[in-house]
Amino acid sequence: MELIKAKGKSIRSEIRAELDSEGQRAENKDEETLHPMPNALYAEHGGNIYQIAEEMGLSANTLIDFSASINPLGVSKRVKDVINRELNALINYPDPDAKTLRMKLAEYHGIAPETIICGNGSTELIYLIPRSLKPETALIPAPTFSEYERACKTSNKLKVTSYKLKKENNFRTVPEEFISAIKENVNSKFKIQNSNQNPSLVTCHLSLVTGRHMAFLCNPNNPTGHLLKKGDVLGIAEAARDMQCVLVVDEAFIDFRPEESVIDHVQDNPYLIVLRSMTKFYALTGLRIGYGVFHPDLISRIIYFKEPWTVNNLAQKAAITALEDNEYARQTFELMAKEKEFMERGFRKMGVRFYPSAANYYLLKIPPSPMVREGEGGVVPMFREKGILVRDCSNFAGLGASYVRVAVKSRKHNKMLLKELNELKDAWRVIPAKAGIQEKGTGFRLEDCRNDGKI
Repeated sequence: MELIKAKGKSIRSEIRAELDSEGQRAENKDEETLHPMPNALYAEHGGNIYQIAEEMGLSANTLIDFSASINPLGVSKRVKDVINRELNALINYPDPDAKTLRMKLAEYHGIAPETIICGNGSTELIYLIPRSLKPETALIPAPTFSEYERACKTSNKLKVTSYKLKKENNFRTVPEEFISAIKENVNSKFKIQNSNQNPSLVTCHLSLVTGRHMAFLCNPNNPTGHLLKKGDVLGIAEAARDMQCVLVVDEAFIDFRPEESVIDHVQDNPYLIVLRSMTKFYALTGLRIGYGVFHPDLISRIIYFKEPWTVNNLAQKAAITALEDNEYARQTFELMAKEKEFMERGFRKMGVRFYPSAANYYLLKIPPSPMVREGEGGVVPMFREKGILVRDCSNFAGLGASYVRVAVKSRKHNKMLLKELNELKDAWRVIPAKAGIQEKGTGFRLEDCRNDGKI
């Protein structure tokens, strides 16, 4: 801990000098070189039930939200109880270091508490990382969570390159291809030429914490649900380290497959960052709580740029209690196994194309309907008329209006979704059957993508 503090003091001095230099350069820049503001105030995501309810003139609690992938068990009783008990503590400022929560997370994962930063959801950290490290390039898969690109483009002037996941490969991430994409990105024309920075991690701290190159990897990926095995992710992380590229692994949905997490390997790789969320598995969506794990050589710089008090009192207490609630976790795994099997069976029966998912959601490809004109959002408004919200995936790079993402919810709600899918199928355009595989009487091509990499 003392070593980390000493490193922190050294890095803070270097950061101040760096920021002073940047400020001087900024004064000399022409105003036209500044980045334009984004067209929209916020990027489009699932779960915005308030906006949609307002547009439809309905109460939000009358909508069934499949667009946000949240544990259908909801907030656990133990968490609700602790929130009620802690209401009087709202008069106090929250602990800016979230020390008690970090200690609990360290115990839970078997890692050092000094390597953990808690945030207002993992999204705060997604924005904090490029703002702190100021990379020159960033590699981001497509399709994936849109906030990675937005964070890079709004935090820093850098080149963002896409690693395009192939439709014919069911949008799977291929480790060897991803490593090659990192190498190509590192060797791109945007690489700093004739740099005076010493790339040696041992002799020059700041060369890492201002790493020129960064790559993001969402595992399981959102919105496809594809999961890379732990060994594959570690292989990518090792290759990234060899190329001095910071790899940010977003494990927002890994709680559904915890054995594949690489969170306990950050201490061995200063170029590896792991982000976690307590939104999906623990249903703490409205409290906004997430955390990141950083190597000791990196964390002081991240902390320097972080705003204080971003994790409120209730979020900290709720997160600690959620981690201790083993019964809730057991019930979640049991429910997910049953409901995922139920939904996949329903998709197959109707011939709805779905992509195998390790998380609590599915990416579906639904044939376009003659009832819906192009540009009207595919089947999304048809579901909305029934009071069901699904995630329109048309704004994901590489997807289109025929793709939607649906959460795994309770049996009651999952039945309703399948019922509406079944009622809508007669309006969908018939797709010719492939290789003689056809669901009789449905007019649909039967497309379970689990074993077909050539669709």
